[in-house]
Amino acid sequence: QVQLVESGGGLVQAGGSLRLSCAASGRTFSLSGMGWFRQVPGKVREFVAAITWSGGTTYYADSVKGRFTISRDSAKNTVYLQMNSLHPEDTAVYYCAADQYGSSWHVKRDYEYDYWGQGTQVTVSS
Repeated sequence: QVQLVESGGGLVQAGGSLRLSCAASGRTFSLSGMGWFRQVPGKVREFVAAITWSGGTTYYADSVKGRFTISRDSAKNTVYLQMNSLHPEDTAVYYCAADQYGSSWHVKRDYEYDYWGQGTQVTVSS
């Protein structure tokens, strides 16, 4: 079992920045990679970014490419999402997700992730 805890959300003006953290605990040695998703009430859950645990290969949604950066700190078992040049359209609950080694994993498919955090609210004012 793996537990994920997100933090770092908050209120920021358009053009500002936030850094989200996702701390993983438990059987973290079994993870293939981690991703960030976001969701607005009444909307489908949207892929944001992902990173492989061992190699650090990154993936981004077109809507955040060039503005967001995903990274990992293996010593802390933590993944970060640096969000710059934020838009009001970035307002959402952001969720951290992890894929268990040995299971099917496509980084952009939410249903292929095995563990989820509780989410952290990001609000961008115009």
